[in-house]
Parts: sequence; structure tokens; C-alpha cells
Amino acid sequence: MASPRCAVLLHPAGAIGGAARRRHQLQTLWGTTTELRRRRRRRLVSLDAPPRCHKMYVPGFGEGSPEQKAARNLQHFFNYVAVRVVLSQLESYNREAYGELMEFVNRNSLNDADTFCKKLIRESPRHKQLAMRILEVRSAYVKNDFEWDNLKRLSFKVGLLFFANYLYFLVFTVQIPSSFS
Repeated sequence: MASPRCAVLLHPAGAIGGAARRRHQLQTLWGTTTELRRRRRRRLVSLDAPPRCHKMYVPGFGEGSPEQKAARNLQHFFNYVAVRVVLSQLESYNREAYGELMEFVNRNSLNDADTFCKKLIRESPRHKQLAMRILEVRSAYVKNDFEWDNLKRLSFKVGLLFFANYLYFLVFTVQIPSSFS
């Protein structure tokens, strides 16, 4: 079943829309029939671009897709990392700012990155500078230091380990009825 998000014409070589679709239709008028058949066969066998709209329906995510929820959770995590980095930097050379930020972190939750930063900005001009520094560190960490490829690899690995543990559980914990022995 195609996803309701798909609004473009499905094509074996990928999605074609607008001018590209018209150009593709015009190309079929130029060649011999055997050449057209050969092209069609090649397109149907092509595995270059998988169909984009054959995705699993995930119920229960009224606030957005699972990808959006994962992105929000990653943003909260990156904010936590940035706060930890700024705290460790301040601890070594600015004990007063370290104490103020530590006190603020103890009073406010780091579970929501946006709320945390808004409250920190509104606290005082000094806290506003700390908030800007946290935002800069968060941005730099996401762009330069976070290993996105490693995240993808580990995500697949964790998923496969979960599946392997599930299969192990099924194979070795299911009791075989005595009539089969």
C-alpha cells in the first residue's frame, strides 16, 4: 500500500514529476519499438532506486513521524552534550560561571532543549551568554564531531541483536510437546 505522502508518479527508476515526466514521455516517441522494449525491460530490472512509497504505516505518532520524534530526541541529547561540554570548560577556568550554570541545571530539567535554552536566556544577561555558548557548542558538535555513520551502523546492529535475541528466545524456550518426541 502506497503511503498517502506520495504525490508524484511512481516510476521504477525513481519518482518522476513535472518537466521530467513530460521529457520522459517525449523520449518514448523517438526510437524503434525494439529499442523501446529493451529500455523498458532494463528499467524494470533496474535496482538503482528503490520505490520510495512502499513504507510501513506506523500508528500512534500523532505528533509526527517516527523520524521527527527521533530528531527531537537527538536535539535534546545534543543539548545535554553541549551543556556537559560547556560545564567542563567552565570548571577549569571560570568557577563562578560554572557554579551559576550548575545551579541552573540543578533547578531546570534538560529533558526539553528548547525550554531549557529559553529559560536560560531569560534568567540574566550572564546566563544569556552561557545559553549562546551552549547553542554554539551544540551546533558545532552536530556539524563536526558527531559520527552519523556510526549512529546508523549501531542502530542497525542493535536492531539485529534484538531480533537475534528474540529468535534465540523462541528456539530455546519453547517447550516441545511430548507427542512429537
